[in-house]
Amino acid sequence: MTDLKAFRRACYEAARRSGGELTEFRISDKPTPNFHQAIIAYPGRDVAAVSVRDTPLLALAVPRIIDPTPARKADPLTFVNVPDLAAVLTLAPGFRLLATTELDGPVDVAEWPQINRHDMRYWQPQTLGEALFNYWD
Repeated sequence: MTDLKAFRRACYEAARRSGGELTEFRISDKPTPNFHQAIIAYPGRDVAAVSVRDTPLLALAVPRIIDPTPARKADPLTFVNVPDLAAVLTLAPGFRLLATTELDGPVDVAEWPQINRHDMRYWQPQTLGEALFNYWD
């Protein structure tokens, strides 16, 4: 289970140290999506630091609205590179920040035992990012 206090603390610190402003936390407490978002504003763009609910994995993505409708089909997240923000989040204790190249690459289920094999067969994710950060019910 992801420690929400630690996630908030890491995101506030990362925003401060990278010249951004943390403007919103989008906490997911419904079945979907399976991730939380911390929205960090920079001049001209917002970035979401996303954290899987049940595993301390982080990624950087285009912010998404958390839709309360469980049946909603949602497209996969778009992962982004923000080097200054990534450099700080990489240091967050207890978390692992995944690189965009990793997230946009194929899923090797042998390396990711927390990914449900039934979900893999049913939803057929095309990338590791889609398998880890999703709107599956």
